[in-house]
Amino acid sequence: MAAAEGEVNLDRRRCRAKEDRMTEQRTPPAACRTMEEVRHGVDRLDEQIVVLLAERFRYMDAAARIKPDRSAVRDEGRKADVLAKVCAASESGDAPLAPIALVYEALVEASIAYEFGRFDAIRSR
Repeated sequence: MAAAEGEVNLDRRRCRAKEDRMTEQRTPPAACRTMEEVRHGVDRLDEQIVVLLAERFRYMDAAARIKPDRSAVRDEGRKADVLAKVCAASESGDAPLAPIALVYEALVEASIAYEFGRFDAIRSR
């Protein structure tokens, strides 16, 4: 059935199929014996990471709404604090520090850019 103008047409069967895939069990990395198992695990993790990133960016929406002026969007002290916490979590979680630090540096910069855009959009209404 076609969606009316302004409505989203959701194919409920596709949504259910996607939910089923997201809840499929992953083989632990050390137990993987095939590339199919590795790829399946990575794909399931990526689905979860995207959900978490979406929520993280909703916090950027909230920050853009709450901060009193544009100069408050970039906060180098907060950036350093986030990166320090990520590095500490990486070390205590037996995760590779260098690539995680690179990913988070990029994530924080993307978050700041996104927040600037949201801040400007909110104030231009």
